[in-house]
This record gives sequence, C-alpha cells and structure tokens, in this order.
Amino acid sequence: MTKTQFIRPIVRADLPALKRVVASTDLFPPDMLGGMVEGYLNGASDTVLWLTFANPDPVAIAYAAPEPMTTGCWNLYLIAVHSDHHGQGIGQALLGHVEETLAVEGVRILLVETSGDEGFDRTRAFYRQSHYEEETRVREFYQAGEDKIIFRKAL
Repeated sequence: MTKTQFIRPIVRADLPALKRVVASTDLFPPDMLGGMVEGYLNGASDTVLWLTFANPDPVAIAYAAPEPMTTGCWNLYLIAVHSDHHGQGIGQALLGHVEETLAVEGVRILLVETSGDEGFDRTRAFYRQSHYEEETRVREFYQAGEDKIIFRKAL
C-alpha cells in the first residue's frame, strides 16, 4: 500500500477534522480555513487544488492555486499535517502528490511562502528537504523582525 491511495479531494464533511489539523500545528488560525475553502466546496472554482490525506479520517490538508497573471506558476498556500502524525511521511506524500498533479497539468513552477520566524524552522527544513530553493526574502514583511521567505521548485 502506498500513501498516495489515501489522498483525495476534500469534501464539506472533512471541515471539522481539517480545522483540527490546522489547529494542531499552532502555525495558522483554524478559522481561516472556512473562508478559504467555501468557494471550492460550493463549486465556484475548479482551478484550485484542495486535497486531504485521510485514513480514514483526514489528518492532513494541502491547498494550491494558480498565481494570477502568470502561465504555469502556482502557489502552495497551505500544507499541514496533524501534529499527532508528524514524522510519518504524510506531508512528503501529500506534497509529492500536489507536485505530480500540477506537473501533469503543465505547471512549471510551484512557489511556497512562509515565515522566517523561528517557529517556522521545521517548516522551512521540510521545504528544503523537498528540494525547494529559497528564492527570495522580504525583510520584516509580516511584522518587525519577521521576514517572508518564498521557496521555489521547478516542476
């Protein structure tokens, strides 16, 4: 059995579990999820990617969308694995699935924005281990002393 068989598009019934996933990371406010995903769940957008890793319940989430005014460039806006499931390869499997799905669709570049705050050290290490390169850093973007770091990977 491969981990990819547990990856599927999210459905409305997943929302409570996915909010728990986001809350467990302490990196994002879980309430943000409802507003972000509502258009997708209502069928308003088929040009975004919302995936979960569920076995059987959702324990991870990923969200990617095209970068406006570009051709073949997407952003990975969210990837999170419930803290009880860290270190099991779920994040790598989910990220790999996102990359493969987008590459098949002709996406050339995947960007990831994250914080330079020390609380995001593990996040940045995850992207580096996944062969993302730090493309740029915007100093003090989020607040004084907290940079925005953008990683890039050619697909």
